[in-house]
Amino acid sequence: QVHLVESGGGLVQAGGSLRLSCAASGSPFTLYRMGWYRQAPGNERELVADITSGGSTNYANSVKGRFSISGDNAKKMVYLQMNSLKSEDTGVYYCNFQVIGLNVWGQGTQVTVSS
Repeated sequence: QVHLVESGGGLVQAGGSLRLSCAASGSPFTLYRMGWYRQAPGNERELVADITSGGSTNYANSVKGRFSISGDNAKKMVYLQMNSLKSEDTGVYYCNFQVIGLNVWGQGTQVTVSS
């Protein structure tokens, strides 16, 4: 059973940076997609960025040029470097792990950007 553990959220001023980390344990899979979603109060959960085990990345338009996702296949980890943070980036960030037939979520980590 795949289990995700996130870290790195917190409070930062607008224009600052944060780095989120997510570790996937219990995964026997070598082909997968991991990513980050976020949910602000009153909004639906939305994709921020994801990366495949082959290194292909995908970003929401709102974070392109500011956020960077990377992964470590050997450690089954994914990172999200967030720069030039804006107040609208505030929300709970969830790590996600996907293979065919399996979709796993982390517990979420709060990111708050003060203006």
